[in-house]
Amino acid sequence: MHGSASIILPDAISSHEDVERLKAASREERSPCGEGSLAWRIWGAGGEPVVLLHGGSGSWFHWSRNIAALVRAGRTVYVPDLPGCGESSLPPVGFDADAHTEWVLLGLDQLLGSSAEYDLVGFSFGSMVATFVAVQNPSRVRRLVLIGAPALSATPGPRVELTAWRALPPGPEVRKALKHNLRAIMFARDESIEDFVVDFYGADAERDRIPNRQLYKTDILLRQMPQLRCPVWGIWGAQDALLRGCIETVMDGLSHAPRFQSMTLIPRAGHWVQFESPERFDQALLQALHG
Repeated sequence: MHGSASIILPDAISSHEDVERLKAASREERSPCGEGSLAWRIWGAGGEPVVLLHGGSGSWFHWSRNIAALVRAGRTVYVPDLPGCGESSLPPVGFDADAHTEWVLLGLDQLLGSSAEYDLVGFSFGSMVATFVAVQNPSRVRRLVLIGAPALSATPGPRVELTAWRALPPGPEVRKALKHNLRAIMFARDESIEDFVVDFYGADAERDRIPNRQLYKTDILLRQMPQLRCPVWGIWGAQDALLRGCIETVMDGLSHAPRFQSMTLIPRAGHWVQFESPERFDQALLQALHG
């Protein structure tokens, strides 16, 4: 059944039902994470592996509009819920991107074998984890694609005002706050904030057990770039709230990777570019993965 996933994958993700159909088309695996486990979802079979790492307070849902295109392009897609997010356990020590790396690597060894090569794609917080993985596992990461990556400059990026919601009573006020935050940091267009998206975004935020992350405020990725041995691509939403006024800075940061290839800016898309403009994003991603 999973080998013919192109038959059962939804053509678009525009409702709860579509997400559930996509989820049902995956196979689930678990790998160790401290005394608990990391939850993985896998789509496709027999194709070259591509690993997708989601953003902060997220889950595999961050990639829900991109999985079908990758499977139809012949790839096998591996998507973990990062430690402390979604259905995965908290890491035993440390809570930031650097503490997640060993558990992702352990899972990849278990799922792919200890010598298999793979392509790696990271979004936002996940782009930091992906970069650490690529630096620590240079013989196995063929290509690295970074999306909306922070920490590429010692100069702080633009501030985004988010609405605190955890102390609010459940109901319309929480939903209003979530919608505000989606528009402030994730999306460039009001019409992107569909009801089912608010539901999943809120559920993922509720399940995020990682306390205050700090590494994204540093220049940690800038310092990692020269150590990368694989080709590196960037894909950003042109209206990413975290990119405002600092496109050149991000480009300069990425160019510190010895094999930096290109950065693609997708128009009319915000930080969560792969969800807001999936067709254009998938085209850019597949072009990089074929590079």
